[in-house]
Amino acid sequence: MALRGEFVELNKLLKFENLVASGGEAKVAIGAGVVSVDGEVESRIRRKLVAGNRVVFGNVELTIVAPEK
Repeated sequence: MALRGEFVELNKLLKFENLVASGGEAKVAIGAGVVSVDGEVESRIRRKLVAGNRVVFGNVELTIVAPEK
């Protein structure tokens, strides 16, 4: 996913990428420990992701990339 600003929040990333249907569903998934960032389970719903972060949710892996200038 390409950033539009300096960062994207984890719960919003899951929604933007249509991996969950709602913010509530994102909160449940993160709280259940099924989302990892850079190889570690992430429990912070609004974790700020920056370029280079790697997010894994189920069998989907996303890498955050810097916006094109």
